[in-house]
Amino acid sequence: MKPADARTQWEGSAAGWARWEATIADWMEPATEAMLQMARVSTGGRVLDLACGAGSQTLRAARIVGAQGHVVASDIAEGMLDHVRENARAANLANVTTVAGAAEDLDIVPDSFDAAICRLGLMLFVDPAKALLAVRRALRPRGKLAVVVFTTPGANPFMAKPMQILLRHAGKTPPAPGQPGIFSLGGPGLMERVFSEGGFVGVEQRTMALTLRMSSSAQALTMMQEAFGAYRAVVSDRPETVRVAAWAEVAGTLKAFDSRKGFSAPAEVLVAAGVKPGKD
Repeated sequence: MKPADARTQWEGSAAGWARWEATIADWMEPATEAMLQMARVSTGGRVLDLACGAGSQTLRAARIVGAQGHVVASDIAEGMLDHVRENARAANLANVTTVAGAAEDLDIVPDSFDAAICRLGLMLFVDPAKALLAVRRALRPRGKLAVVVFTTPGANPFMAKPMQILLRHAGKTPPAPGQPGIFSLGGPGLMERVFSEGGFVGVEQRTMALTLRMSSSAQALTMMQEAFGAYRAVVSDRPETVRVAAWAEVAGTLKAFDSRKGFSAPAEVLVAAGVKPGKD
């Protein structure tokens, strides 16, 4: 996917992602906490947040670093950054600024950040290793990068089965190994390789089981349709009849996660961190 296509995809999902930001943040809370800890985000630090979306984790980092610190939120979609700025103002956080652009193309002063984070973005980057090289340049020596990605299709049926259905209806094939995709970095050894290619050392990883809880599968379907740009994009260029049929089958599949207590879907993510070599 070209950066321009990715920008269009996520601009179209910005409003929907913002609408469901609180739900996604609750879902990812344990992983977000682990990511911030593994990146060593602390009082007074300067933090770079890549693919920030509507910025719930940006604001978490901003509260940790405090008034003496600073967080720069980056996203390919300007619409996402509008929500970050709005949310930061609403939270009375003056230590958040934004920069638009693809992660691999960011023009950032070298050695200017103590930590970098990326929640649910790296696996969708056009060139993850190139993005990590850019992050490495931005970090100070011994600075840390921590990311969250989904692991494998088998461990994430809520994410995997709908994508399979959409691809089938659209007549498209899943991303080839190494191409951007929901599960492109979740397999054994993949994250270590990308971090190594990006110039990071001391890679540590933590696999975490999470559960998405919502009121119903109908609500989960609406979130997927409105917020998940990678899913919307699969059928966006297909006729309406194809789109309707695809989403109807997805709706049927999601009902398997319904119970008397509501919608509950298992998920699994990988939290990984690496260090920029150098002296403290």
